[in-house]
Amino acid sequence: MLTDLRTAKVTTKPVRHRVALLLLIGQGVLACALFSATFVLNEMMHYSGGHWLWSGILRVLVTILLLLGLLYGTGGLDRLRQLGALFVRHWMFWVMTGSIGFGAFYSLICYSAAYSPSWVVAATWQCTLVASLLVMRLFGHHIAKRIWFFSTLVFIGVAVINLSQVEHFTWRPLLIGGGAVLLAGFFYPLGNQLLWQATQGSWHGLPHIQSPLLANAFNKVLLLTIGSLPFWAVLAVFIQPSKPSAEQWLLSSLVALFSGVLGTSLFLHARGQAQNASELAAVDASQASEVVFATLGGMLLLANPMPGIQALIGMLVLFFGLAMFVVAKAAAVTE
Repeated sequence: MLTDLRTAKVTTKPVRHRVALLLLIGQGVLACALFSATFVLNEMMHYSGGHWLWSGILRVLVTILLLLGLLYGTGGLDRLRQLGALFVRHWMFWVMTGSIGFGAFYSLICYSAAYSPSWVVAATWQCTLVASLLVMRLFGHHIAKRIWFFSTLVFIGVAVINLSQVEHFTWRPLLIGGGAVLLAGFFYPLGNQLLWQATQGSWHGLPHIQSPLLANAFNKVLLLTIGSLPFWAVLAVFIQPSKPSAEQWLLSSLVALFSGVLGTSLFLHARGQAQNASELAAVDASQASEVVFATLGGMLLLANPMPGIQALIGMLVLFFGLAMFVVAKAAAVTE
């Protein structure tokens, strides 16, 4: 009987880890479904003639207003005072991390929408899969070879999807818009990883931020978004864009709600639940699903054509790569 119980514990342990990882990936995929609104709505704002900088600034301002209202409704003034004190206590960290992960990242995404078709933005953004692994290696995390392999597999699936949509290719959108998204793909995981390292207290030079407030993803997003304000202010002073239209206000508000508040909070929550580098890589890899949702959004809102057989094959490869993360993690538990 004792042997049977021990056997049951050994066999159920990988199952529990597999289910936990599936939940993390599921949260990441749902967050990316909300993220995908950024690509479609930014393209709509470009067609309406709105300046790319206002697409970023308005998203940030509306995100802050929405989060302040949400947190006030759930925690009152005491919650906001506590967050203010936490920001002031580590203001250099929040400004640095917010400028990298929210400022530089999103300004480059908005800039690319002004110079590149949506397929260039969506395809090149998937470099963040490999970039997130490189960032974790930068912070000393070991990434199993199988994780690198499945990241490459996911990237191949995404590339097949996007290449199936290419009709007119030129070097200009690749070099200008694609280059901007390439940089954004590194800034975003770098900002996320800086936050994770600070909460873990595992990197020399970063403050060890211990606060129960950081268990709430909405609090994290608000602190980082406020931290990015100096970055946007400097850009506005140097670029001085013309005033935004009412349509750009509306579309930017939708981006703020779906991507800035809901999507980002859910994604940071999933990363916060990760226990090691492999789980962090799995959550980051879920960003590849943005291409699927962006394709569907383009069909519904921009009258883009339905994906062909090549794109469908790419989607199958993409989700197969994500599924293999679960298998790889379960195998690592039993080793």
